[in-house]
Amino acid sequence: MKLRTSTSVSTKHRLSQTLRSWLPILQADIESLEETLKDSAKDNPFVEIVSGSEVKKTSKKYDEHRYKKNSVSTEIEALTTSKKSLFDKLYEQIEAPLFPTKRSVNIAYEIINNLNDNGYFEGSISEIAKKFDTSLEQVERVRKRFAYLEPSGVGAVDLYESFLFQLNDFELDAQLYEVCVKLINDFENLNSYKKEPLFFEAVKVIKKMKNPPAIEYKSEVAQIIPDIFIETTDEQIKVRLNDTYYPDIVIDTDGVDESFDFVKEKLKGAKSLVEALSLRKETLSKIALSLIEYQYDFFTGGEIKPMKLDDLSTDLDRHHSTISRAISNKYLSCQRGVFPLKSFFATALDEDGETSNAAIKSYIEDVVKNEDRKKPLSDNKIVQMVNEKFNISIGRRTVTKYRIAMGIGSSSDRKKIYLLEV
Repeated sequence: MKLRTSTSVSTKHRLSQTLRSWLPILQADIESLEETLKDSAKDNPFVEIVSGSEVKKTSKKYDEHRYKKNSVSTEIEALTTSKKSLFDKLYEQIEAPLFPTKRSVNIAYEIINNLNDNGYFEGSISEIAKKFDTSLEQVERVRKRFAYLEPSGVGAVDLYESFLFQLNDFELDAQLYEVCVKLINDFENLNSYKKEPLFFEAVKVIKKMKNPPAIEYKSEVAQIIPDIFIETTDEQIKVRLNDTYYPDIVIDTDGVDESFDFVKEKLKGAKSLVEALSLRKETLSKIALSLIEYQYDFFTGGEIKPMKLDDLSTDLDRHHSTISRAISNKYLSCQRGVFPLKSFFATALDEDGETSNAAIKSYIEDVVKNEDRKKPLSDNKIVQMVNEKFNISIGRRTVTKYRIAMGIGSSSDRKKIYLLEV
């Protein structure tokens, strides 16, 4: 027997004219809603938009990568706030004696401009050499001086060179240093060096290195404020809109003669604005109720089932485009976390329409999370497991695409990371 569903927002039938007139209000995410309302009311002297008073601690943080990444591929959350901070940190270090000439300084600046968010160099050495009319060797010499800059490891072309750069941060005797270099240069065959003297000491050093090198400068995970709260108890599932975060629309006609046509027109517009905001709430409330109906298993611990926008469009008697606008940039908070509304619309992968691509992704994430760290599962093996589990037939390319989309590395990449785990 299903739990009862309830909502604190009444469902009323109104003409869709207001909704069509104020579609930007429906489409706006909750954080930009206030600005959208202000823009709509900017020419109305009788309307004031007052900020909502929801305490942000009610919301949870949602990171698209962390939501679908397993423990192996999850990155450490940022400690600072922007990529610009990384640039500033590097720019202030581009000076003598490491960069003694104007040309070396300019090359260094160009290298900085070709770093990605992780701090790795992804530019073209030949293009930089051509730009400054110098040799490839000169550009490489400048780039490798980044090994002595902070954050340590930045400017490397890959993980292994970053590790070599970071060795400069450790006070190692010559023998241990050489073992570390040997292990990093042949990281693919790390296990073959277990009998090497100082092997375990070298591994301890490598484990202390940052991956990626600019991890502390990566952008802070944005806080997501959900529009909808799904609250599950033993007896029922409740829908609650984030009402208190909503801006208030105040209509002030104190001392105004409402018989003038100008006033009448502006008051009509003000009332339409109030109605549009109310329709936004009602539409989202109805969407939440439909999600509970279609995705009941998910909200009680199961998987997301196949669902189309047309399902909601039919149920709510709204045009497909209206539903698409309504779920755009909107989030739902439940006991399992915070999710974009779009994530509940999954494609069916079997003939019966019972298995969704979301269920397959979740299963892949789970099997990888629990795999044998000494023998990570290949994509072919995962294909076999998926087909047996769900009694369907999907190909290796599909599994590979899902794995990459979830930020899960290949079996060989995961094996390398497992070797560095404590």
